[in-house]
Amino acid sequence: MSDIENLTTPPPPPESGTPPSAEERQWAMFAHLSALAGAILTGHMFGWGCFIGPLVIWLVKKDTMPFVNDQAREALNFNITFAIIGLVLLVLTIGTLFIGALLTIPAALIVGVAWLVFTIIAAVKANEGVAYRYPFALRLVK
Repeated sequence: MSDIENLTTPPPPPESGTPPSAEERQWAMFAHLSALAGAILTGHMFGWGCFIGPLVIWLVKKDTMPFVNDQAREALNFNITFAIIGLVLLVLTIGTLFIGALLTIPAALIVGVAWLVFTIIAAVKANEGVAYRYPFALRLVK
């Protein structure tokens, strides 16, 4: 398998004999929703605010709650991916002396709606105890 496939192919959900507890499901849901809260607090979805919440939850709970470890890491990777996409769109906009904004602004709107939809789906699935895998995300944090 190539390095690119390793970065983008979702890993299988963790296999465990016991379903996640209510507390684990809640923390996993918070890991996904903290990105949404970060976007609201910072005023944009492509900034650092979107991955600070999942990062903090992952760092605090990764050793004690396996389901939260998996879902917070998934949320973190997804939001880092979207921050990179936002940075690329910004560079394209500025690099073309804002002429590229004719393409990058609609692209950013489409990407933003996709980010919102996938974040909500992930939060609902995590609350149900299902290990959600985002359809596309760079798996940078292992």
